[in-house]
Amino acid sequence: MMPLIMEQLEATFTLHRLPAAQDRDAFMAAVGPRIRAVATGGHAKMDDAFMRRLPKLEIVANFGVGYDSVDAAWAGPNGILVTNTPDVLTEEVADTALGLLLMTVRELSAAERWLRAGQWVGKGPFPLTAHTLRGRSVGILALGRIGKAIAKRCEAFGLTIAYHGRSEQKGVPYRYYANLVEMARDVDILISVAPGGPDTFHIIDAEVLRALGPQGILINIGRGSVVDEPALIRALKDRTIASAGLDVFENEPKVPEELLAMEHIVLLPHVGSGSQHTRRLMGQLVVDNIVSWFSGKGPITPVAETPWPRPKG
Repeated sequence: MMPLIMEQLEATFTLHRLPAAQDRDAFMAAVGPRIRAVATGGHAKMDDAFMRRLPKLEIVANFGVGYDSVDAAWAGPNGILVTNTPDVLTEEVADTALGLLLMTVRELSAAERWLRAGQWVGKGPFPLTAHTLRGRSVGILALGRIGKAIAKRCEAFGLTIAYHGRSEQKGVPYRYYANLVEMARDVDILISVAPGGPDTFHIIDAEVLRALGPQGILINIGRGSVVDEPALIRALKDRTIASAGLDVFENEPKVPEELLAMEHIVLLPHVGSGSQHTRRLMGQLVVDNIVSWFSGKGPITPVAETPWPRPKG
């Protein structure tokens, strides 16, 4: 965890650092019975087996808006609150999504590599790009806070917008598709902001990619598990789709060699919210949730599976 989190928690509570333990089982046996709160990052698995070893656990404060690594569905019925860090990273991630979209559509990464390799001098101007944002349509998978912020930016670029989610949203001016394949068939660019978890696992599969088509572009700024990575690799190799811009991957930080070898796609190392400004706000919210809970005020940003106040009955 970032120093901001560690320093503030240590100043207020008795802090135990699990990653520093040489023997995790011995550590858990020694301190597990006393632990009342956990601060965790997005890639640390917090399943029911782990939480069962903490009988006094009251709250899990997750660093990140996505919390698929925490079994919140188990935590809720077992009296454990889970919090995340929404809102404070919305604008940063939306900015990154549009940057990734522009990089992919206009091949800006490839153009920079062309210049740095001396090709501008040796071979002449960078080839004209095959794709453009002009006259294009975008389909957004998961129109939550970040999805809406991305849609607002896409509107400024003159793009037609549609969305797919579990249900149609009232007061939203964009076309709703109940079926993801149908939306993919009708749009030029598919932007995924979907969270991870079993409900969205590999929801973007070979069928969706075929529907997106040979001029289609996939942008994933949500979670890597949402995309069937082997199917995506096949689709990119045989040009079932034109290109992809990916900030997230299924087995981070490991990225398939097949993707690394492709010159016609853009890959980023999960930097969606990666500015000092935004990460400080996220870290502070982790601390504030824990402090607020133990001060008797309740959590600030509980997740849907563990609402607060707790429902009666």
